[in-house]
Amino acid sequence: MNPIKHVAIIMDGNGRWGLKRKKSRNFGHKAGLKTVEMIIRESIKKKIKFLTLYAFSTENWKRPLKEKNFLFNLLEVYLNEKLEELNQSNIRLKIIEKKIFSKKLNKILNFAENRTKKNSKLQINLALNYGSKSEILYALNQLKKSKGIITEKRINECLYTRDVPDPDFLIRTGNTSRLSNFLLWQLAYSEIFFEKKLWPDFKKKDFLRIISKFTKIKRNFGNI
Repeated sequence: MNPIKHVAIIMDGNGRWGLKRKKSRNFGHKAGLKTVEMIIRESIKKKIKFLTLYAFSTENWKRPLKEKNFLFNLLEVYLNEKLEELNQSNIRLKIIEKKIFSKKLNKILNFAENRTKKNSKLQINLALNYGSKSEILYALNQLKKSKGIITEKRINECLYTRDVPDPDFLIRTGNTSRLSNFLLWQLAYSEIFFEKKLWPDFKKKDFLRIISKFTKIKRNFGNI
């Protein structure tokens, strides 16, 4: 049985879910929070230590201003309402990538990280303004400042996820089969599950099904 330390998720399909119900894309984003909360609960039950959620990519800046503002406000409201609950549940929140948002949101994100930094039951890595290519470039530029041969180990030490094991598996919902510039380096040997369901439709049974399937996979890592 394969142990599970780290699960990464591309939460795709919120906007399409809202439009399918003749509502707005933002209606779908709000509905997707319920799925996030379910994943957090089930990850704790399964003793998963790291959960990385692709919340906002560097490419997402191309979206309409109204949608971007809604997403940032949704995050602000959620953290203001749920931060103490996360803290009491011994959950650590870590933001990966640079915080270049409004002063208000940056302040909330910094406070959330500091408030939960000593927690250890589950670490949620929230990928905000994240792009894997820019992360790898950042690591290489950091290494250029020092002497020595560039090795895989040294690159790992300069990534935003340097203190986190690579994901055991990735889930992408939304019936799209691509990585979309997410954890390209870290996913080298991860199992990948592409799901047809849109993110708000992804349920507990779906998550448990994938966990069960993963535990039964023979992982060779290049061996026979």
